[in-house]
Amino acid sequence: MSRRDELLEELTTLFLAEGFLHLGVGDLAARLRCSRTTLYQVADSKEQIIGAVVRAYFRAATARVEEQVAADPDLGRRLVTYLRAVAEALSPASEDFYRDLAAFAPAREIYEANTARAARRVHQLVDAGVEAGALRPVDARFVGAAVAHVMHGIQSGALRAATGLTDAQAYASLADLVLDGVRAR
Repeated sequence: MSRRDELLEELTTLFLAEGFLHLGVGDLAARLRCSRTTLYQVADSKEQIIGAVVRAYFRAATARVEEQVAADPDLGRRLVTYLRAVAEALSPASEDFYRDLAAFAPAREIYEANTARAARRVHQLVDAGVEAGALRPVDARFVGAAVAHVMHGIQSGALRAATGLTDAQAYASLADLVLDGVRAR
C-alpha cells in the first residue's frame, strides 16, 4: 500500500468520526503525525484533500457493497442485500461527517452522485429479480424511482430531520420496506 493510500485511510477514519470542515491542513498533519508536505501527497489543497477522501470512502464502500451483492446467489434477496450493505457501509459515519458533507458543496456533490448511482443500481437489481421470477412482477422503474427519492431524502438530511434515524438506520429501514413490497408471494 502506498503512503498516499495509507493517508487516505487514516483521513477517512478521522473524517468519519469527527467531520472535516473544522480541521485545517496543519491540524490534519498533526493528527496523522506527518508533515504538510506528506499530506499534500493526497492532494494540493485542503478542499482537494476533502474531495479525495470523500471519493475514496464512497469508492471503497461501493466495492464492499458490490462484493456482498455478488456473493448472494438469490436474485430476489440481492436488492435487500444491497440496501443492507449500504446501511452497513454508512454506519461508521458520524453526524459531524454528514453535517460537513451537507455544508461543503464539493463533498455534497460527491455524495449526491453516489446516491444517484445507488438508485440506478436498485433499478437494475429489481429488474434482475423480476426477470428471474424471484421478485413479484413490479414496475422496476417505479420501485427504482421511489427508492431513489427515499435515498435523496436520506442524503439531504430530510429523513434524519423527520425521523431522527441516521443514514445507516434509514437505509436498513428502506431495505425492510422494499423487501416487503417486492418479495414474491
